[in-house]
Amino acid sequence: MSEREEFLVWLQSEFVRAERAMFDGDDGPRRAIWSQDEPVSVLGAWRNAANRAELVEAFEVLSTSFSDCADYAFDLIAFNVLGEMAYTVGYERVSASIDGEPRTFTLRATQVYRRERDGWRIVHRHADKVAGS
Repeated sequence: MSEREEFLVWLQSEFVRAERAMFDGDDGPRRAIWSQDEPVSVLGAWRNAANRAELVEAFEVLSTSFSDCADYAFDLIAFNVLGEMAYTVGYERVSASIDGEPRTFTLRATQVYRRERDGWRIVHRHADKVAGS
Protein backbone atom coordinates (compact mmCIF):
# COMPACT_ATOMS: atom_id res chain seq x y z
CA MET A 1 0.00 0.00 0.00
CA SER A 2 1.37 3.43 -0.92
CA GLU A 3 1.75 6.29 1.60
CA ARG A 4 -1.21 8.06 -0.03
CA GLU A 5 -3.40 4.96 0.19
CA GLU A 6 -2.38 4.37 3.81
CA PHE A 7 -3.25 7.96 4.69
CA LEU A 8 -6.66 7.70 2.96
CA VAL A 9 -7.50 4.52 4.89
CA TRP A 10 -6.73 6.34 8.16
CA LEU A 11 -8.71 9.40 7.04
CA GLN A 12 -11.78 7.43 5.99
CA SER A 13 -11.78 5.32 9.16
CA GLU A 14 -10.31 6.94 12.29
CA PHE A 15 -10.79 10.56 11.23
CA VAL A 16 -14.41 10.08 10.10
CA ARG A 17 -15.26 8.08 13.27
CA ALA A 18 -13.74 10.80 15.48
CA GLU A 19 -15.57 13.64 13.75
CA ARG A 20 -18.89 11.77 13.86
CA ALA A 21 -18.37 11.18 17.59
CA MET A 22 -17.64 14.89 18.10
CA PHE A 23 -20.91 15.86 16.43
CA ASP A 24 -22.62 13.30 18.68
CA GLY A 25 -21.25 14.99 21.82
CA ASP A 26 -18.10 12.91 22.47
CA ASP A 27 -14.83 14.82 22.02
CA GLY A 28 -12.57 11.97 23.22
CA PRO A 29 -11.98 10.38 19.80
CA ARG A 30 -11.28 13.78 18.22
CA ARG A 31 -8.73 14.67 20.91
CA ALA A 32 -7.08 11.25 20.36
CA ILE A 33 -6.38 11.92 16.66
CA TRP A 34 -4.78 15.30 17.37
CA SER A 35 -1.08 15.60 18.10
CA GLN A 36 0.00 15.75 21.72
CA ASP A 37 3.05 17.74 20.59
CA GLU A 38 3.11 21.48 19.99
CA PRO A 39 2.51 23.31 17.83
CA VAL A 40 -1.19 22.62 17.24
CA SER A 41 -3.78 25.18 16.20
CA VAL A 42 -7.42 25.60 15.22
CA LEU A 43 -9.14 28.40 13.36
CA GLY A 44 -12.60 26.97 13.70
CA ALA A 45 -16.12 27.73 12.64
CA TRP A 46 -17.04 28.19 16.33
CA ARG A 47 -13.81 28.25 18.38
CA ASN A 48 -10.09 28.93 17.93
CA ALA A 49 -7.08 27.44 19.70
CA ALA A 50 -3.37 28.26 19.61
CA ASN A 51 -1.99 25.36 21.69
CA ARG A 52 -2.91 21.91 23.04
CA ALA A 53 -4.54 23.21 26.26
CA GLU A 54 -6.75 25.63 24.33
CA LEU A 55 -7.56 22.89 21.82
CA VAL A 56 -8.71 20.48 24.55
CA GLU A 57 -10.83 23.20 26.17
CA ALA A 58 -12.39 24.16 22.82
CA PHE A 59 -13.27 20.54 21.99
CA GLU A 60 -14.74 19.97 25.47
CA VAL A 61 -16.93 23.08 25.21
CA LEU A 62 -18.03 22.34 21.64
CA SER A 63 -18.92 18.73 22.40
CA THR A 64 -21.47 19.87 25.00
CA SER A 65 -23.34 21.72 22.23
CA PHE A 66 -23.54 18.78 19.81
CA SER A 67 -25.74 15.68 20.00
CA ASP A 68 -27.77 13.24 17.94
CA CYS A 69 -25.46 13.09 14.92
CA ALA A 70 -27.63 11.60 12.19
CA ASP A 71 -25.08 11.96 9.39
CA TYR A 72 -21.48 12.98 8.82
CA ALA A 73 -19.66 12.86 5.49
CA PHE A 74 -16.26 14.21 4.52
CA ASP A 75 -16.15 15.09 0.83
CA LEU A 76 -12.44 15.19 0.04
CA ILE A 77 -11.55 17.76 -2.63
CA ALA A 78 -7.74 17.52 -2.55
CA PHE A 79 -4.99 15.97 -0.46
CA ASN A 80 -1.34 15.11 -0.56
CA VAL A 81 1.21 13.25 1.53
CA LEU A 82 4.69 14.78 1.58
CA GLY A 83 6.99 12.63 3.71
CA GLU A 84 5.94 13.07 7.33
CA MET A 85 3.31 15.73 6.54
CA ALA A 86 -0.05 15.66 4.77
CA TYR A 87 -2.95 17.98 4.11
CA THR A 88 -6.61 17.71 3.18
CA VAL A 89 -9.14 20.13 1.77
CA GLY A 90 -12.80 19.22 1.75
CA TYR A 91 -16.38 19.71 2.82
CA GLU A 92 -17.82 18.26 6.01
CA ARG A 93 -21.56 17.67 5.65
CA VAL A 94 -23.23 17.28 9.03
CA SER A 95 -26.71 16.57 10.36
CA ALA A 96 -26.73 16.87 14.16
CA SER A 97 -28.37 18.80 16.95
CA ILE A 98 -26.76 21.99 18.22
CA ASP A 99 -28.00 22.95 21.68
CA GLY A 100 -30.88 20.53 21.17
CA GLU A 101 -31.99 21.96 17.81
CA PRO A 102 -31.64 19.65 14.77
CA ARG A 103 -29.44 21.28 12.11
CA THR A 104 -27.88 20.38 8.80
CA PHE A 105 -24.80 22.35 7.76
CA THR A 106 -21.64 22.21 5.68
CA LEU A 107 -18.16 23.21 6.80
CA ARG A 108 -15.21 23.94 4.53
CA ALA A 109 -12.20 22.36 6.20
CA THR A 110 -8.48 22.45 5.54
CA GLN A 111 -6.29 20.35 7.81
CA VAL A 112 -2.58 19.64 8.21
CA TYR A 113 -1.34 16.29 9.54
CA ARG A 114 1.95 14.98 10.87
CA ARG A 115 3.03 11.33 10.91
CA GLU A 116 4.06 10.57 14.50
CA ARG A 117 5.22 7.46 16.35
CA ASP A 118 1.64 6.17 16.67
CA GLY A 119 0.38 7.18 13.21
CA TRP A 120 -1.17 10.24 11.58
CA ARG A 121 -2.16 13.11 13.86
CA ILE A 122 -3.81 16.45 13.09
CA VAL A 123 -1.75 19.55 13.86
CA HIS A 124 -3.86 22.33 12.30
CA ARG A 125 -7.49 22.84 11.28
CA HIS A 126 -9.15 25.75 9.58
CA ALA A 127 -12.91 25.43 9.10
CA ASP A 128 -15.78 27.76 8.39
CA LYS A 129 -19.46 27.41 7.64
CA VAL A 130 -20.53 27.47 4.03
CA ALA A 131 -22.96 30.36 3.57
CA GLY A 132 -26.58 29.28 3.61
CA SER A 133 -25.94 26.03 5.46
